[in-house]
Amino acid sequence: MPITSVTSNPETLTLTVTGDYPVPLERLWDAWADPRQLEKFWGPPTWPATFTRHDMAVGGWSQYYMTGPDGTTAHAWFRFVTIEPGRKIEVDDGFAHQDGRIDESMPVMRMIFTFEQTAGGSRFTGVTHFPSIEAMEQLMAMGLIDGMQSALGQMDNVLADLASFAAGRATDAQILDDTRVRISRVIRGTVDQVWRAHHDPELLKIWLLGPDGWTMPVCEVASAVGDAYRYEWEAVDGSQRFGFEGELLESEPPHRSVTTERMIGMEGPGAVNEMTLTAVEGGTLMTLLIAYPSAEVRDMVLGTGMTDGMERSYARLESEVLAAAPV
Repeated sequence: MPITSVTSNPETLTLTVTGDYPVPLERLWDAWADPRQLEKFWGPPTWPATFTRHDMAVGGWSQYYMTGPDGTTAHAWFRFVTIEPGRKIEVDDGFAHQDGRIDESMPVMRMIFTFEQTAGGSRFTGVTHFPSIEAMEQLMAMGLIDGMQSALGQMDNVLADLASFAAGRATDAQILDDTRVRISRVIRGTVDQVWRAHHDPELLKIWLLGPDGWTMPVCEVASAVGDAYRYEWEAVDGSQRFGFEGELLESEPPHRSVTTERMIGMEGPGAVNEMTLTAVEGGTLMTLLIAYPSAEVRDMVLGTGMTDGMERSYARLESEVLAAAPV
């Protein structure tokens, strides 16, 4: 059992959870940085969590929901206040409505997570600060202590699984719900390098090609919110030309961008792509959350072999762009 202590203090309005783990500090930190790993232990076993947003940078937000045994969902959020890589994460933590809006009727807590190396591995300490004794009593009555203890009690298996996660960095596609898919890939490069590779037209033409045998004759990048972009590809013999266009909705360099995407010439609503970049051991975790207009469109796109094409592109990014980039 990794949780070594759980203590509450009504005088200081705090709840403190401590866990010791026989793994390196970097592996423990990465469990919190990667939403694929975080959602395996943030919710209790009977209420697993699904993160639909996790831009772990100061000022960034996480949005998630937990699903109960009967399918009921409870929505919540983090806002990142402080991040000291490998050492500290400080967030505001609150509840949300089904549509993601902040639930103003529920208390907001300040949570401070610290990470430290120990003789036997690493230690996690989480301190929850409640805004009032009434809020503390309300959340305790809702089963906060048992829920947190059972949730964090799952970390042993998650940390063991991180070894295989780090070893196999291939592009992974995870269906989150009827319309949303999360694409993840650890890329060997810094966050700044990976961000530039996604926004420099000359670099994009080198790596964003999918399978071998294609070129990118049109690469018009959106540089400011509200700008349009347009990408077009064709086979090396000039045939099979196609492309995508859209608009840059949000941009927070070098961690997050949100764009619309529609295939050129296609009618109807397109997709919304939300990319986040997070530093992890071995490189940068790229997470792309794609929201399709329907389950049918989602399945059609996934059925084209999109994930395999993306993996070829990211492998080319590492070998032909980042390997030659200055450190």
